[in-house]
Amino acid sequence: MHITTEKELSLFASGPVETKHITAEACVHHLWFSEEDYAQKGNLIKCNPAIKKASDRNAILRALRDDVIDIIATDHAPHTFDEKNVPYMQAPAGLPLVQHALLSLIEHVRNDRLSIEQVVQKAAHNPAIRYGVQERGFIREGYFADLVLVSPNQVTPVSHDNVLYRCEWTPFDGTTFSSRIQSTWVNGNLVFDSDQVIDTHTASALIFNRPN
Repeated sequence: MHITTEKELSLFASGPVETKHITAEACVHHLWFSEEDYAQKGNLIKCNPAIKKASDRNAILRALRDDVIDIIATDHAPHTFDEKNVPYMQAPAGLPLVQHALLSLIEHVRNDRLSIEQVVQKAAHNPAIRYGVQERGFIREGYFADLVLVSPNQVTPVSHDNVLYRCEWTPFDGTTFSSRIQSTWVNGNLVFDSDQVIDTHTASALIFNRPN
């Protein structure tokens, strides 16, 4: 979990997730930030494991392209703004990330660091395969309709003031993403439309295929 250094990558092999006995995962914030961002972000990007060098970040992106790293995750941790704004050593580790995770990945696509197919594979297909999640992770007949509609030509300016988190802050404050999440469906039900969260109470537990 949470690969953050180039050195770790030598422990893993390239190949399809189905063929591996040991798989690897990286988080969206380790694909975006580097230690150069501490000067501006400070505690807001404090996490475990920590944000590392730009060279580490770039190596992780290459490892995703080369199928050395199999899964992209978030490690969403919505500590409050007050909890984070204390002396560094006292601040809790963790970032709220789920709202802008996909937008950050699409930004990598626009900058030719990842392909859209790789984003779908690492963020949707491979987690479902690796953990044996029944009827999810793919757009297929008979599967649960967990879908997101992205507008590629509408920007998303991000600030603490427009996040949907109850913790009311984001490490992406000041970033403008070049795409926009238009709608989201869970179990075939519309749960987000434009700027509105729709409380449908239609969530359901995941079902896992148990190994023989």
